[in-house]
Amino acid sequence: MRTLFGILVLLVLTPLCGSVVLVASLLGVTDRFGSVFDRMPNWWARAILWAAGVKVIVHGDEHRSGARHVFVANHVSWFDVLVMAASLRWFKFVAKAELQKIPLFGRAAAAAGTVYIQRENRKAAFDAYREAAEKINEGASVIVFAEGTRGEDYALRHFKKGPFVLAIRAQAPVVPTVIHGTIRVQPRGRVRVEPGPVHVHFLEPVPTVGLDYEQRDQLAAVVRDRMAECLEREYAVQSEVILPRRPTT
Repeated sequence: MRTLFGILVLLVLTPLCGSVVLVASLLGVTDRFGSVFDRMPNWWARAILWAAGVKVIVHGDEHRSGARHVFVANHVSWFDVLVMAASLRWFKFVAKAELQKIPLFGRAAAAAGTVYIQRENRKAAFDAYREAAEKINEGASVIVFAEGTRGEDYALRHFKKGPFVLAIRAQAPVVPTVIHGTIRVQPRGRVRVEPGPVHVHFLEPVPTVGLDYEQRDQLAAVVRDRMAECLEREYAVQSEVILPRRPTT
């Protein structure tokens, strides 16, 4: 029953909220905190989570406030997107380019500031991260799932370099973010939704001021280690240790 209700709310609200965002974009409404581009994605996510019976429990509330952050999260379920969107304000997602092809949703998400990335095209991917850095410089925060795709379990996989190049370019702090509970709600490949709690941990931000491009791997290692430590401490989930590469000289 929750699955059907959640799908119904998704099908009704997505075109409604998407149309509002598109109209606002056409009218030249300024993208800022409190604008339609800030509130609409947050309301959309909260409504779908409510319909699906999913309660988000936030840990580390003090680490999610403020502007110009790069939130790096783990990714195991489509619901991770909703959890992050419902938990933050004035954010922009970095998402795979395939999502841009979804009718209305793709255009509306782009109008709301989503940056689409072509992962197979290195130059296009770095151009996308340059665009994301510009949005950070304008005052927004950016959400990135550093593993790239959804995993089958909570153990962390290899992190992509792009999010950390982005953070260094923008000199923006990285907030390691751990999501736990969405596999039970809706694992990869399953349509049915199981109501219940989802925990999201916003960990202490990692500063990037003074870092350069050659230190991207070290930054990624610090962020991943903090997330892995949280998963092991809170949920007894162990992740493979991946050592950072040394900067070239």
